Amino acid sequence: MVTTEFLVGYAPLVVVTLLALPVALVPVNRSARLLVTRLSLPIFGRYVTQSNPRRRHQIERMRAAFVGESHRVFASQTLFIAAVAGIAGSVYGVYLGAVILRSLSIEQEAIRTALPDTLGFLAAIVQVPNLSLLQLFALLLVAGATVGSALSLGAYWGRWQYLDQRARARRIEIDASLPGTVAFVYALSRSGMPFQGVLRTLARNQDVYGEAARELSVTVRDIDAFGTDILTALQDTAERTPSENLEEFAGNLASVLSSGQSISDFLHDQYERFQEEAEAQQRQYLELLSTFAEVYVTVLVAGPLFFITVLVVIGLVIQDTLTLLRIVSYLAIPLLTFGFVVYVDSITESITIDTRGSTDGRSAPKLDVGRQGDPTTTAGDEPPQRSDGGVDTAQEGSATVRSSASVTAATNWERLAVYDRVGTVRQRLSDPIGTVLRQPAYSLVVTFPIGLLIIVLSIGGPTREAIAALTSGSVPATTALLLLVEAIDGPIVQATIVLLAGIAVAHEVNKRRVRAIEADTPDFLDRMASINEAGVTIVGCFGRLADAELGRLGDEISRVWRDIRWGSRVGDALVGLERRARAPAVSRAVTLIRNAMSASGDISPVLHIAADEAQEIRRLRRERRQEMLTYLIVIYVSFFVFLGIVGALTISFIPAVEAAGQSASGTAGEVGGVNTGVLGGLQTVQTDAYKLLFFHVSSIQGVCSGLVAGQLGEGNVIDGVKHATVLLTITYLVFALL
Repeated sequence: MVTTEFLVGYAPLVVVTLLALPVALVPVNRSARLLVTRLSLPIFGRYVTQSNPRRRHQIERMRAAFVGESHRVFASQTLFIAAVAGIAGSVYGVYLGAVILRSLSIEQEAIRTALPDTLGFLAAIVQVPNLSLLQLFALLLVAGATVGSALSLGAYWGRWQYLDQRARARRIEIDASLPGTVAFVYALSRSGMPFQGVLRTLARNQDVYGEAARELSVTVRDIDAFGTDILTALQDTAERTPSENLEEFAGNLASVLSSGQSISDFLHDQYERFQEEAEAQQRQYLELLSTFAEVYVTVLVAGPLFFITVLVVIGLVIQDTLTLLRIVSYLAIPLLTFGFVVYVDSITESITIDTRGSTDGRSAPKLDVGRQGDPTTTAGDEPPQRSDGGVDTAQEGSATVRSSASVTAATNWERLAVYDRVGTVRQRLSDPIGTVLRQPAYSLVVTFPIGLLIIVLSIGGPTREAIAALTSGSVPATTALLLLVEAIDGPIVQATIVLLAGIAVAHEVNKRRVRAIEADTPDFLDRMASINEAGVTIVGCFGRLADAELGRLGDEISRVWRDIRWGSRVGDALVGLERRARAPAVSRAVTLIRNAMSASGDISPVLHIAADEAQEIRRLRRERRQEMLTYLIVIYVSFFVFLGIVGALTISFIPAVEAAGQSASGTAGEVGGVNTGVLGGLQTVQTDAYKLLFFHVSSIQGVCSGLVAGQLGEGNVIDGVKHATVLLTITYLVFALL
């Protein structure tokens, strides 16, 4: 009987959980999204298609966010998700209230006494499984009016707000990649390629030129798929894009095309304009960095240090403050640092995003697939009918052969799909060093077992004694837990240093390799342009440059020339260069050269434009690194001050105060009636707990300061892993010597 009542009482909780699970998986699971779509369209599909200003505004938001679904589908999903969230919130609200009331140990009679007689039934909320259907319905109404309504409105608002955030992110990426995109369009227009061909070429290279190229690819789609003229397509792009810069560029470009003015002159002016804006943007970025560095040092280094010092003094003199210190150390500092990093990244994202470059090489060419996924099937493959309405025997046999071929082709496609999935794993395993350099997180495959081994080997007598004390209860749980943490925190820090060092080394080696290659790219493009201007063919240019002094890039050019001599086409040899280099600047140069070659043999103007762009990008990066070095030093100095003061508290202040307290206690024992003041209670201070906490807070501050130093000093949080490794190592060595 009890089991039946229990199951019935919790049945609503199980039902709404099963209902909400597919909704929760919509952002990450295609099957869940398809299920929600099939359920929502019959219910809300007709309602959301009604024409009104709100629907038009929602469609504009979807276009700006580049959502790959129709408004009917997305809006129906949103209403369905909001409805499910409201139902789930109502039910969860009831059980949450029951848990809260039970945790407060409030009896039913006490609740019934405090409530009016008409609401006395609400006292049974502490035993939800025992409620009647009428009482449960009343509770659902109350919860639905509060928790359910709030969750439903929040889900509806959040879905549409997500589109605004996505559109904002796209605007930032479009503005960041627009200068490189304009340079590419300008260079190809100088090569003699028709302008629509330039746009088609840009659309085929979205992986290299980023979100701006993706936005303009919609213009090409409208022209090729829907027969829209280029002026109308550009104007539609200007109206749709979330970027004001691209809106202005597309609108002006349409005006230039309609007036018959020189496209090259217009693109040259736009190219110079965006270069000037990039310089102005960088100056603004550096000014923001100085402000952020001052805010970080003041609020997140000096502020916690002052707060910790005050709490230590209060804890030693007046009352215990270890709990508050632990909250500040283990929660406040990491959370505030995370919020600071996210905020700085969102503010400076438009500056720090580099023009997109291919990192994995060019994708494999796509095959043209006929109807029903069969590459051998065409529109004319239907078996011809006989005059009597039947099918000729020979033709029927031919159709049977084609059907068998279709089955074979489908099987081959499945095999290719499996090979693609397995091939990625094989490729990573065949080049483990390259895989780790490209994706530093894979270094954990090696460093994690090492770190785990360090922790296991550190388990000795003190650790076993602490575990035994914790399990046996021979000492207070707090003391036993303190002993256990003190025994294993050192090895954990050592293991963390190993993990961070592996990621930092892999990232730094790859970054320096890419930086060295990109530093030689402008020189390579300038030399190739000069040789081509002298009348040398493109193949001859690579022959001349094969023995040139071009640093790391020179080795790759030599391999290109070797591939050409062995019979490879120039375009294929350049694709191999791009795949090996895995550098954005090289990807842009290769893409430009390959497409310019298809338009003209004289590509020297194109190469000069590409060289100027690469040189300008390099100059801006060099100036940025020089300016950022100041903020990097500021972060390091502030952390050393933090570490010095915490170390002074550990080795000088706390022992001195403890000794003074013991002396005051002894004096009070000898001279009766003498008031020793606040020093009389100092002998009960948990000195070891304070020292352990100082080690932990210094380690946490070291990791946080390192990550912020990477973001402010080098423009990326992952660059801060090496700084976090250095600061954490220094912290460990300092406390090991104390």
